Amino acid sequence: MVAMTPDQHDAAPPVQRPAWTFLTNHGHVLLAVAQAEDARVSDIAARVGITVRTTLAILKELEEAGYLARRRVGRRTHYTVDGHRPFRHPAIAAHEVGELLSIFTAQPTAPAGEDRPGP
Repeated sequence: MVAMTPDQHDAAPPVQRPAWTFLTNHGHVLLAVAQAEDARVSDIAARVGITVRTTLAILKELEEAGYLARRRVGRRTHYTVDGHRPFRHPAIAAHEVGELLSIFTAQPTAPAGEDRPGP
């Protein structure tokens, strides 16, 4: 039997991801940004369960497609979700991504580049 250090006893077991989910990694990244626009890329990656490199690639794709706007604030990058963009799949293209995001977030999404109203 191997003795465990006190730190090992307190460590949470690794989270097992299911074989598939209803949302893609792109959807999870978009949702993570909608919930915390000032989150660091490493925080988004950890939340979604993907690498920082993959997260950066997804953020770039979402920005190029117009779902995100990126702006620098000092040394940090902040992303803003445009909830009025349509879904990409033709079967649901009549709906906006903000409809999905509103299920998971308490705040409404503003168009990219616009600030959200304060409390």
